[in-house]
Amino acid sequence: MNSGKRKQSQILVKELEKRSKKGLEFAKKTILAEKVEYKELREALEHYTQNWSDFTHPGLFSLACEAVNGDPNALVKVQAAIALMAGAFDIHDDIIDRSETKHGASTVFGKFGQELALLLGNAFLIEGFTLFGESISGLPKKERKHLLEAFKRSLFELGNAHALELDLKRGNIPPEEFMRVLKMKAASIEADMRIGAVVGGGTSAEVGALARYGRTLGILGTLREEFIDVFEIDELSQRGRNEYLPVPVLYAMQNDKAKRRINALFAKKELTDADVEELVSIVCQAKSVRNVRKKMKHLVAEAICSVSKIRNGKAKILLQKLASTTLEDL
Repeated sequence: MNSGKRKQSQILVKELEKRSKKGLEFAKKTILAEKVEYKELREALEHYTQNWSDFTHPGLFSLACEAVNGDPNALVKVQAAIALMAGAFDIHDDIIDRSETKHGASTVFGKFGQELALLLGNAFLIEGFTLFGESISGLPKKERKHLLEAFKRSLFELGNAHALELDLKRGNIPPEEFMRVLKMKAASIEADMRIGAVVGGGTSAEVGALARYGRTLGILGTLREEFIDVFEIDELSQRGRNEYLPVPVLYAMQNDKAKRRINALFAKKELTDADVEELVSIVCQAKSVRNVRKKMKHLVAEAICSVSKIRNGKAKILLQKLASTTLEDL
C-alpha cells in the first residue's frame, strides 16, 4: 500500500469534513430545537446527533457550489436541509438492515428499537424537506421548481432502490440486479451535486456536468464500500445474517466451485479471521471481480472527464482526486 495515497485520501476526507461543518451544525441545532415531549424519543434524538458525522452529502454540496464559483457559506440552510434528509435515510436504513451498531456506536434502532427509530427518521425527513423549501424560497420560480423536482426525483429513486433491495435479499439474484440498485442509490449524490451547482449559480452545462459526476461518484463510492466490506469480519457477519452479501462476493459466486466454498463459509455460526482471509482470496482471484475493477476504472475516467471544464480550478482538482481515490487499495 502506498503511504502517499493514504495521505491524499485522508486529506480529501478532512476537506469534506471541513466543508460540511457549518451545515451539519445548523442541522443539529435545527432538529434539536424542535419540541419532543416523549422522553425516550428525545434521548434517541440526542443520541443520534451526538454521533452524527455525515460529511459526504453536505461536503459534496459545498464542493459543487464552489465549483461554479458560488459561496457555500451563504447557503448553509440548504446544506443543512440536505444533511437532515440524508440523516433520515440513514436512520431508516438501519431499521431495514437490522443494524444495531455502526462505526463502533449503537444505532438508534440498536439502542431504542424499531418504533422510535422510525419516528425519528420521519422527524428528520419532515425537518429536512421543510428547511429545504424555506431555504430556496427567495430563488426565481424556475430555479425553485427545478430544485424541488430534483429533490423529489432523488428521494423517490432512492426509496425505490431500497424497496427493490428488500426483494433482492429474498433470493438468488444475479449480481447485475444488485448493480442496478447501486446505480439507483447514487441518485442521492447526484442530487447533492445538482443542487449545489444550481444554488451556486452554475450554467445549465455546469449543472449537467456536476450531476453526471455525482451519479458516477455515487456508484464508485458504493462499490468501494462493497469491496471494503469483504475485508471486515463484523460487516460480513452482519450482512450474512440480515442483508445480501457484498457485491464482489456475489460476482465471485458465479463460479460454481467458488459458490460452494463461500456458502460453506457463511453456513458457519461465526466467521473467523481465517475464513475472511479465504474469502478475500476467492474474491480477488475471480475473473468477474477483476472485470468489476476494470469497470470502476472506466467510471473514474468518466467522472474526471465530466468535470474537466469546471471553471473553479481548485474545486475541479478536488473532484477529480475524489473520483481517483475510490480505487485506492482495491
